[in-house]
Order: sequence, then C-alpha cells, then structure tokens
Amino acid sequence: MLDIDHLYFSYTGKEPWLLEDISLHVPKGSYISIVGSNGSGKSTLLKLILGFLSPVKGTISVKARRLGYVPQMPSRDHAFPITVEEVIHSYGKLLRLKSISIRDTLAVTGMEDYAHELMGNLSGGQHQKVLIARALMGSPDLLVLDEPSTGVDIKSQREIYGELSRLNREKALTVLAVEHNMEEAGKVSTGLYHVDGGRGHLCSVSHYIEEYIKKEGGHVQL
Repeated sequence: MLDIDHLYFSYTGKEPWLLEDISLHVPKGSYISIVGSNGSGKSTLLKLILGFLSPVKGTISVKARRLGYVPQMPSRDHAFPITVEEVIHSYGKLLRLKSISIRDTLAVTGMEDYAHELMGNLSGGQHQKVLIARALMGSPDLLVLDEPSTGVDIKSQREIYGELSRLNREKALTVLAVEHNMEEAGKVSTGLYHVDGGRGHLCSVSHYIEEYIKKEGGHVQL
C-alpha cells in the first residue's frame, strides 16, 4: 500500500538531514502509527507521504486507489457559519462524487443527527468525527491521520479509535497515523514506526513500550 525506500530530506537539500535513510513498508490492511518525541520528524515525514514535500533522495510509492486525510484539528472559528452538512457536501463535490448521502456519510462515525449543526458549535470529539467521516467519502483504501486525538475528550477518543479499529479489521482499511496518544494507539496498531533523531524503524507495540517508554519511567495502560 505504501513503500518508502532510503528517504533523505532537509529543507536545504543537503546535510544535516532532518530525515535520514528512512525506509518503511505499510502492507494493505495494516494499522501503523508513527511515533516519536516532538521535533523528531514525524510531521515532516507525513508531509512527504502526502506529497506536500519532496524527498532529496530516495522514493515514496503510494499504491492506494484513493487516499483519505484527516489533518490535525485546527483552531476553530466558532463564528464561521458553516454546517456539518455543508462541510460534507462541499467535499463530495470536490471529489466529484455522483451522489452524496449526507446521513450515510455521517453515520459511519455516529454523527448523522448533527447534519444541521454549525461546525463551531461541536465539541472537539464531534468535530473530529465529522472530519473522519469526510475523509472516508469515496471509500479510500488508505486513511492518513495527523494526531487524531488532539483536542478530543477521553470518551470521544475511545469512540474514535474504536471506529478506526473496526474499519481496519472489518473493511481492510489501511490506516497510517502520526500519534502521541499511546494509550489508545497502542490498542489498535499492528505496528509502530518510531522516528528518533531523523531515523526510524518499525517495531511492535510491546517492544516500543519496553524499549522506550518504560526505560524513560513512563507507563502505558493497554
């Protein structure tokens, strides 16, 4: 579904590299979370995968028929008069979908009763559920998320990760997420890609917890 081969990147196009010799294979149907400390290069790697940036060396190959993207939740303008229905409908038009069922689209994340609500009136969790429902329009086979639990309450976090896990298991949706929430991501991920100091490697959830979190005195309840 996604292959990164010996990728190097810096904004100057030369050393020192921000990302160095990055290789990652994301199989179809997997759920991979990109983890690491702030400033490790996670967000830059995501921008490269999405095509917002280009590698200096190496290659990125995305074999998805359609890619859905959920950005990190922006600061919201509560006064901006746009409804949930309008957000969904405008994105469907952008994708040139022949028909758009607002209710069916929102039902995927349990938001079908909020179609006429203003986006600015939604809670953080409700807002994120709308963005996920929007990203799933057109039935993408790869869903990319940037820290999906940012600004979301605990109850909504569990609902969101539960839904992502269900889609991954039942619909074979491949999921790739930049994460800081190991409590929830650790429960649903099939693997973790740990980025540290510009380099990265794929590891299991249990290995990451043992090698990095517990050694630093942290704790994760899975």
